[in-house]
Amino acid sequence: MSKRIVTIVGARPQFIKAAAISREIKKYTDIEEIIIHTGQHFDKNMSDVFFDELEIPKPKYFLDIHSSSHSQMTGKMLAGIEDVLLQEKPDIVLVYGDTNSTLAGALASSKMHIPIAHVEAGLRSFNKKMPEEINRVLTDHVSNLLFCPTKQAVRNLKAEGITSGVYHVGDIMCDATVFANNYISKNLDRFVNQFDLKSGDFALMTIHRQESTNDEETFNELMSYAKKFSEKNNLKIFFPVHPRIKKLIQKYKEKNNFYFLDPLSYFETQYLLSKASFVLTDSGGLQKEAYFHRVPCITLRSETEWIETLESGWNRLWTVDSYNSRKPIIDYGLGYGAKSIVEILSNRL
Repeated sequence: MSKRIVTIVGARPQFIKAAAISREIKKYTDIEEIIIHTGQHFDKNMSDVFFDELEIPKPKYFLDIHSSSHSQMTGKMLAGIEDVLLQEKPDIVLVYGDTNSTLAGALASSKMHIPIAHVEAGLRSFNKKMPEEINRVLTDHVSNLLFCPTKQAVRNLKAEGITSGVYHVGDIMCDATVFANNYISKNLDRFVNQFDLKSGDFALMTIHRQESTNDEETFNELMSYAKKFSEKNNLKIFFPVHPRIKKLIQKYKEKNNFYFLDPLSYFETQYLLSKASFVLTDSGGLQKEAYFHRVPCITLRSETEWIETLESGWNRLWTVDSYNSRKPIIDYGLGYGAKSIVEILSNRL
């Protein structure tokens, strides 16, 4: 009889991470994976093509829960996920990262005494005002298997008294980047024709976090910083526009150094990232992906959970004027994190 894993995701970055593990799960004939999409972030780019390109199945369940307060969203997700878990009766629940979907999946499973596996466990920004930080901490403290991307994440858990079920497996975003690079190589003409650009003459910029966009003054400070940065370094700014900031960018549309783009697919983002001179972002994931492509990053936040990128000199906070001396390698693994995770899951099921 096959063992059953329920995977809970709610945002595009979580699908990218889950895809790496789903591709490994498919190699096991005795494991069945069922995917729940909470709907936390609706993304029009997540069509059938999105799942085909990532080589993963479409979600069996779509809860369509989004666009409400953190508490309302998490509460609705708890109820919706519980209904699915009662029906599917999984042997283990797999959650990713630090979204409301992560926390809701972990809490629902914990209350039903279903084992929980948390991918990207142990990360800490130590900023309790970030909703993601609360989600990370609470999820870790109810999880049974904690898959850490870094040794620092393992140390963070130990400092909180969590030592059982902790595994240092490397960063599965490294797995995802290897997969993306192979995909881009096979479809290179498509990307070259789509983007008329010269390598190195632009910076890739993204802003999407609520703390960056809810306050117009903060957003304007970030845009002013980016403008000065581009002028100082003689770089264009390629800026895919998140739906949250469409109104905020109107007064910048006539600025010659900003090139506003429609939202990009995952593979389009990876292609532009590989050609950029710099990355400016408030995204945690893009900080790492910049490193995987060996592109210097400036994080548009006052802290980051990926402290290795700061210590290694590949990343710096926008409030700091200089990088640390650059080291060639960060211990994020070699792209086999998903394989290690599924082997551990298989042995525990």
